[in-house]
Amino acid sequence: QVQLVESGGGLVQAGDSLRLSCAASGRTFSSYVVGWFRQAPGKEREFVATIARNGIITYYANSVKGRFTISRDNAKNTVYLQMNSLKVEDTAVYSCAAAGGGYFGTQASQYNYWGQGTQVTVSS
Repeated sequence: QVQLVESGGGLVQAGDSLRLSCAASGRTFSSYVVGWFRQAPGKEREFVATIARNGIITYYANSVKGRFTISRDNAKNTVYLQMNSLKVEDTAVYSCAAAGGGYFGTQASQYNYWGQGTQVTVSS
């Protein structure tokens, strides 16, 4: 079992930066791939970024590539999402999720554990 808690969301202006954190419980956190997803009002949940267990391999949605950076500190059981050059269209609830069994990808259904989400609002 892994429990995930996100933090770091807030209200910012377009062009600003935010860093989200995803803190996990459990001694086996390093064995999970962790991803970030977001859901805007009236829209389906979409993949944002994911990071492999060793923290070396990452993958991003095209919409955030070059602006967002995912990283992890397994010693602290935490995954981060650094978001720069934020746009109004980045406004959403951001959730982190952990996938076991070696899955590394963008399909939300393959992620076993989810946090409650943190709101990010970007104003123009």
